[in-house]
Amino acid sequence: MRVLDTHSNPPLAHLTFVLGGGRSGKSRYAEEIVMAAPAPWIYVATAEAYDDEMRDRIATHQLRRGEGWETVDSPISLPEAIIDAPEAPMLVDCLSMWVSNLMLGDRDLPGAFKAFDDALAKRTAPTVLVSNEVGLSIVPDNALGRAFRDELGLLNQRVAAQAARVVFMVAGLPMVVKGSQ
Repeated sequence: MRVLDTHSNPPLAHLTFVLGGGRSGKSRYAEEIVMAAPAPWIYVATAEAYDDEMRDRIATHQLRRGEGWETVDSPISLPEAIIDAPEAPMLVDCLSMWVSNLMLGDRDLPGAFKAFDDALAKRTAPTVLVSNEVGLSIVPDNALGRAFRDELGLLNQRVAAQAARVVFMVAGLPMVVKGSQ
């Protein structure tokens, strides 16, 4: 198990991290944060639509956003998508899907996470990252599920350490864990 140094660098003032369980209101809350900055806003989507149900979920997310949003699909190349728009307000939804895509594609996680950190450090505009909190549920019954929980949990710790503000969503209610209201 890797141990992370989560205290060596000052937080990135432009970075907000929103996490919580499924259907906790993470995405809607993150959108509101990003829209507090002037448009245009960049929505970096990491999900891939492998079936009709997932296509419907993606369409629902897209319908909720109005004018002013540009969607960038980036299921694997998230660091590159972040670097491509350093001065535009950005929402990345979500890190959970990104990690899943990387793991299912047998990608280099440490290398991807390092590139992700470097991309975030180069941004200057408001940036909101969304992720699932996977440490509150049962231990998965298979090795891949446990590895996913571990990797995402470590990435979440890493992002929380870098973020100036961390918000945990519970039943649609934001609980500020780090930073100001």
